[in-house]
Amino acid sequence: MFEKLSERLGGVLEKLTKRGQLSEADVDEALREVRVALLEADVALPVVKDFITRVRVEAVGEKVVKSVSPGQMVIKIVHDELVNVLKPAEGEGAGLDLNHPSPVPILMLGLQGSGKTTSTAKIARRFAEKQGKKVLMASLDTRRPAAQQQLAILGEQTGVKTLPIVPGEPPVAIAKRAMNTGRLEGYDIVMLDTAGRLAIDEELMAEIVAIRDAVKPHESLLVADAMTGQDAVNTAKHFQDKVGITGIMLTRIDGDARGGAAISMRAITGKPIKLLGTGEKLDQIEDFHADRVAGRILGMGDIVSLVEKAMEATEQAEAEKLALKMQKGQFDLNDLAQQMKQLQKMGGLGGIMGMLPGIGKMQKQLEGKVDDKVVKRSLAIIFAMTPKERRVPDIIKASRKTRIAKGAGVQVQDVNKLLKQHQEMSRMMKQVSKMGQKGLMRHGMAALMKGGAGGLGGGGGGFGGMR
Repeated sequence: MFEKLSERLGGVLEKLTKRGQLSEADVDEALREVRVALLEADVALPVVKDFITRVRVEAVGEKVVKSVSPGQMVIKIVHDELVNVLKPAEGEGAGLDLNHPSPVPILMLGLQGSGKTTSTAKIARRFAEKQGKKVLMASLDTRRPAAQQQLAILGEQTGVKTLPIVPGEPPVAIAKRAMNTGRLEGYDIVMLDTAGRLAIDEELMAEIVAIRDAVKPHESLLVADAMTGQDAVNTAKHFQDKVGITGIMLTRIDGDARGGAAISMRAITGKPIKLLGTGEKLDQIEDFHADRVAGRILGMGDIVSLVEKAMEATEQAEAEKLALKMQKGQFDLNDLAQQMKQLQKMGGLGGIMGMLPGIGKMQKQLEGKVDDKVVKRSLAIIFAMTPKERRVPDIIKASRKTRIAKGAGVQVQDVNKLLKQHQEMSRMMKQVSKMGQKGLMRHGMAALMKGGAGGLGGGGGGFGGMR
């Protein structure tokens, strides 16, 4: 979502770091470009004006002029101000607040098409799996065809209970029945998925206000599509004025949205962004962290989120099993397939690279070289092999390669490249086993980069070497 904004701001601020000293004129010139970049990213004009004013006050101060690296100091000031704009106000929680007697009523709000129903299921699944909460979902959307059935299907997919559908029952009555069921059956949370419209109208607002008054929700979460830019900001303001919201969830942030909606919505509504929908799958949801997002925008990466993704994707037992094999210098094609599957769980190569510091500057050079389809193709080749071939790749000679290539729908040279990639990784694992833990800490990354030089997109047998 923040790719274009990151690219523009990165270019502007990089110029400052190349200058030994900064005059007031240098700072003003840079801030004019920052202003244009923010406006092009759909940040609301009043928000941009306030942002630039606050940054300028800090950037032309004595601490910048006298600092060892004035350009880096200005970048830090811009980063800190972005964090200030995006972070929750004092006393506001970062995530959804469950500090309320059970069942906690959570009202899901938003326009039709914003991803509200899917987001309801994502949040419910998250509560159930990560926090062990007993969650009930109820659809209050009686107008959109099959809306209630859609939530019921998502409930089956996530293993979260949904309120039985009673044909003809009005939204307020459904909400009351859901809360009553939640109390009687010992649910911790009741998620109420309200109806949406293509645009805000008085009838929609009156219905939501009536539901709000009936259930008195502890959280009223507005689901907004990041792709709609300034329209999302206007929608948020209407819901805040008419209904009152406690937080915002932005969906489709994996698309090519300009990113300004996030900055504007937080500033204009005064309500925090609490969650991000990072894709269509039901596990693609993450907490919003102002400092991490600011880091992504300025090309500083988001290592913390990357580590969290890795921990979620890695099964403890599998990790221990692989560690043991690494100690013995063993690494077969089954292990390679396992690593590739974990890579997919983490959002693929593209998702990971967006979180690495400084990668924004390399994005253009890496375009076309970092291809997630190659991971799928590599897995297809491995799965076309027999169990013995995966365990002992050395037995794969010409006739076997031809059979495997046909089975996977690829060329024989693709099979050769995968086998070469495995050989390089296997050699690296043997080096790691000789180094020991301390040696790995000192030399492991260098060995990895050298051993897998083709790994992300170079020549050799890496993921990008296969076309």
